[in-house]
Amino acid sequence: MKKLLTTLFAIASLTAVKAQESPKEEDFFKILKVTAPEGTLLEVGGLTVLPDGSLGVATRRGDVWIVENPTSRKPFFRKFASGLHEILGLTYKDGALYCAQRGELTKMVDTNKDGKADVFETIYAWPLSGHYHEYSFGPKIAPDGTFFVTANVAFGDEEWWRGESRVPWRGWTMNITESGTMQPWATGMRSPCGLGIYDGQLFYADNQGDWMGSGGIVHVKKGAFVGHPAGLRWTGMANSPVKLTPEQFYAKIDERRRRDENGRAIKPENVVNETPALLYSMKEQFPSADIQTPAVWLPHGILGISNSEIVEIPQGAFGPFEGQLLVGDQGMSKISRVFMEKVNGEYQGGAIEFRNGFRSGVLRMAWGKDGSLFVGETNRGWGSAGEANEGLQRLAWNGTMPFEMRTVKAMPDGFEVEFTKPVDRKSAEDLASYRVESFIYKYHSVYGSPTINKEALPIKGVKVSADGLKARLIVGDLRKYYIHQLTLDGVRGEEGSYSLVHPIAYYTLNNIPDGQKLALSEVSTKNSAMAPVTTPAAPPTADKKVVPAKKPVTGGKPKLVEGQAVTMAKAPTYEEVKGLLTRHTCAACHQANKRQVGPAFSDVAKRKYTNDQIVDLIYSPKPKNWPDYATEMPPMPQVPKADALKIAAWINSLGASAKSEAAGEPKP
Repeated sequence: MKKLLTTLFAIASLTAVKAQESPKEEDFFKILKVTAPEGTLLEVGGLTVLPDGSLGVATRRGDVWIVENPTSRKPFFRKFASGLHEILGLTYKDGALYCAQRGELTKMVDTNKDGKADVFETIYAWPLSGHYHEYSFGPKIAPDGTFFVTANVAFGDEEWWRGESRVPWRGWTMNITESGTMQPWATGMRSPCGLGIYDGQLFYADNQGDWMGSGGIVHVKKGAFVGHPAGLRWTGMANSPVKLTPEQFYAKIDERRRRDENGRAIKPENVVNETPALLYSMKEQFPSADIQTPAVWLPHGILGISNSEIVEIPQGAFGPFEGQLLVGDQGMSKISRVFMEKVNGEYQGGAIEFRNGFRSGVLRMAWGKDGSLFVGETNRGWGSAGEANEGLQRLAWNGTMPFEMRTVKAMPDGFEVEFTKPVDRKSAEDLASYRVESFIYKYHSVYGSPTINKEALPIKGVKVSADGLKARLIVGDLRKYYIHQLTLDGVRGEEGSYSLVHPIAYYTLNNIPDGQKLALSEVSTKNSAMAPVTTPAAPPTADKKVVPAKKPVTGGKPKLVEGQAVTMAKAPTYEEVKGLLTRHTCAACHQANKRQVGPAFSDVAKRKYTNDQIVDLIYSPKPKNWPDYATEMPPMPQVPKADALKIAAWINSLGASAKSEAAGEPKP
């Protein structure tokens, strides 16, 4: 009986713990399969929903499918067209489908109503050099009915790392009319896979690479320059709205073209402890040019590595988030959520994780008639998380309200966070529940950038609204154009004392708004993390020493402390390093036992590096050691050495006889 009671008590305790576990994203947004006919390869390059609710699906292999009843358990796939060239976008307008092939914007019409396209019309064709990387993306329909298309840069021959615009309009956004007139719109794009219309304006998503420290979404105004200089080659043409020339640009910015003693080009690498150029400083360098910085940065390896489609959440879909944006990511097989506002006439806002776990790289998204989101996926040649090379899935909200940050807005003295459900007042009025840091990326010809100029910012007070749905933070040392990371891991919900589903938001502060600041008299300054001041009860005696009292921190700027390196008696488990792999973006490019963007950790373990050697490679990668991988790993000097050693020890444990099972990670 005693044994039975003990067992029942253990089960009851386990149930109670499980009941208190905070819900996860999968508890609210379900990933559903769209069943395709056997043998159908859906490397999705384009998605669009037709007026009758059918789904148009374009593939990278040149096929176009119409999927009837796409939300049913047995959708019907009908081939509409085939034989096109690398379709990377699809849209519907006035009874026709339009797609961006590699070299043209094409209109497809079924004139005899037999379910197949019989007329293929070239609306506009652009030049090609024949380089494999000259992808073309779109179209997106502008409010005036015209089309936007973007064109990828090529890369060098000897200087294979350097983006080039070999023929006109590579690295540009083009605006094309139905009649076939093309107006160059803006340049500075590198790999502009994502396009979206929001607030009647064009936005695009780029990804990390040369001149692109990290991904982000950018407001693309006519005549704007958004960062990558390759497309400046064509600004001297008569119809270019951009007037900044390559000569003007390179007179002030070093593109770091160097050669060794044998005349061979030297690949530029990250320079540690330099005074770097920053993209926003270009506004001062070139005041007459319309330099456009990201409206919202999407930190590399956290909110993606290859940002893609941008879609606005329609009315009635996905509950509290309608009107916001979703941004896909091909490399990390995930979707992030973005909320924006206008401050001093310029777009800015925040980004937060939304849904992970898709089977392949998220490239295209489209809204179904039932409010669910179709997700088209591919990874051939590009690499992505997930177990598949292609896919078509559907994301559906189950109607249950998640406890999330709905928005973050800039204030004259900090930020205001709005929640989807009321917060627990005790936790929300405690400054220890919050952390705010700011950082930025370098602007240089190197592939990507580490986070730099990282600072922890002082939080001086918080005011929680009467309904518990808002918390306004007074934050010191705000920095214009910097990314501000808000971590709310101590805030709990009024219901169930649950933590936030996603406790971290990244706000891009392009402008600090004017307005009324909060007085300290109207905010909570309680901080449970501060040690109380203690006073000795009696004078010290000969055998008793007084421990000096610790003074509370009342202001100033907290210092970011890097953990000390320690010697580990045994290797950590996967569960012990899982958070580090995510936080330091290792999981963006590597998996334990599967090749992804970079080599599997188990393959690294086979090289038999010491832990210290792996740490050195984290800080200064050697791409020549891995010639079979096209995407080079950027230096990661920002990873604290203690974390790097822990990761290294876990990697090397994969080379032991038990491999990943011994490290606690299930086989993929």
